[in-house]
Amino acid sequence: MNFLYENETIDSKKHPLLIEKISQNASLHPYFETSFKGIRPKNVCGFLSIGEESHFIVPKIVRNQDEENLRIFIYMLLYAYDIRLKNEEIQTALNEKHRIFELFIRLFADALLLELKRGVFKRYVTMRENLKVLRGKYLFEKNFANFYHQNLYCEFDEFSMDNDLNRFFLYAIRYFKRFSSYTNLHRCEAILDEVEFFNVDLRRLNIRFDRLNSRYRKSYEVARMILQKLVPVPEGGQERSFAFLFDMAEVFEKFVGRLFQEIDPSARLQVSKSFGDLQLRPDIVTDGLIVDTKYKSVKGREDLLAQDKYQMFAYGVNFKCRNVMLLYPKHHVDMKENLVLGSGDSKVYLKLRSFEIGHDFGYEVFIERAKLKTKEIINGSR
Repeated sequence: MNFLYENETIDSKKHPLLIEKISQNASLHPYFETSFKGIRPKNVCGFLSIGEESHFIVPKIVRNQDEENLRIFIYMLLYAYDIRLKNEEIQTALNEKHRIFELFIRLFADALLLELKRGVFKRYVTMRENLKVLRGKYLFEKNFANFYHQNLYCEFDEFSMDNDLNRFFLYAIRYFKRFSSYTNLHRCEAILDEVEFFNVDLRRLNIRFDRLNSRYRKSYEVARMILQKLVPVPEGGQERSFAFLFDMAEVFEKFVGRLFQEIDPSARLQVSKSFGDLQLRPDIVTDGLIVDTKYKSVKGREDLLAQDKYQMFAYGVNFKCRNVMLLYPKHHVDMKENLVLGSGDSKVYLKLRSFEIGHDFGYEVFIERAKLKTKEIINGSR
C-alpha cells in the first residue's frame, strides 16, 4: 500500500506506473495537476487501484502519520455521507485497506437486497402491445391501419418492476460487478430479472421518492455516490484499474454541514435563493448565522481573498443576517479573526474561524469531539 498526499507532487521514481497511467488516461486529468515539478493530486483524496498497485491519497491532517490521516479521512467520509456501519465493520476495512472500496459496494448491495426481500418496488406503467384479446383501451387508429391483422393493439397499465428506480439499480449492479464479485450483487440482479437494462446518464437522472419507495432512498444515494466518484482506468481494453476519488472541499462541506444540523435544529444546507438577478447559495444558514466552508490553508486575514469578503457581505445583506462566517480546516494556526464589512444599516460582521478536524481516537470519539468543536464555534460566534 502506497500513501500519497493531496497537493503534493508524486515521486516519479517510486511510482512510475501511476505517473504513466495518470498521463495516459484523460479520465484522471481533472483530479491531478501537471507542472514542470511533476504531477500532483489536486484537493482530492481516495483510493487508486492501478494494475497490482494500490495507492491512497490522504489529507494532511496529522503531520507524518499516514495511517492516522487515512482513518480520519474515512471517518469524515462516513459521517459526511451518513453511511452507518458497525464499529467492527469500520475496523475490518481499516485493517484490510484494499477492502475500503469494496466496503461501499457491500454496503449498497446489502441494503438493497434487504429491501428487495421485503418486496420489489413496483409502479403502474403504461404499456402498448399487440394482443390476442382486448386488454385496457382499444387503439382504434392502430387497429384500423392493420385491419386484416388478427391481433388487437391495446394500451393498458401494468403493475411492473420495470420502472426508473429499478433500472437505475440494475445499471449500478452490473457496473459494480466489473470491480467486485460480491455475492449479494448477483442476488440483487437475479431478483430484478424482469427489469430491462438501460445505460443511465447520471446528469439526467431524476428519481422521485414518495411513501411507496422511500425505503430505497439510502441504497439509491449510496449507489449514486459510488458511481459519481468511481473513475475507471481502461487497461488493455478492460476496466480492471480504477480510481475512487473525493473532492475534499465537498467532503469538508458535507461533514461540517451535518455537524451543524445535528447541533442546531435551525440549520439548513445549500439554501438557494434569488435576489433579483443575484443567485446566492450559502453552505449553511441558521437563525442568526450564515456559514461558508472553504477547504484551503490559511494563516490569517492576510490570506482572505477579496472575492470571499464580497461574497459574505452579499450573504449578510441579502439574507438580512448580520453575522457571517468563513470556516476553514485548521492547518497552521487556530484562526480567530473578526472583520466588519460595510457600514450603517448594511454592516455585516464577518468571523474567520478554523475547524480542528482532530486525531484518531476511534470513530465515535472522533465524531463526539467534532460535535463539541462545532458547539464552541456556534456559541462563540453570535
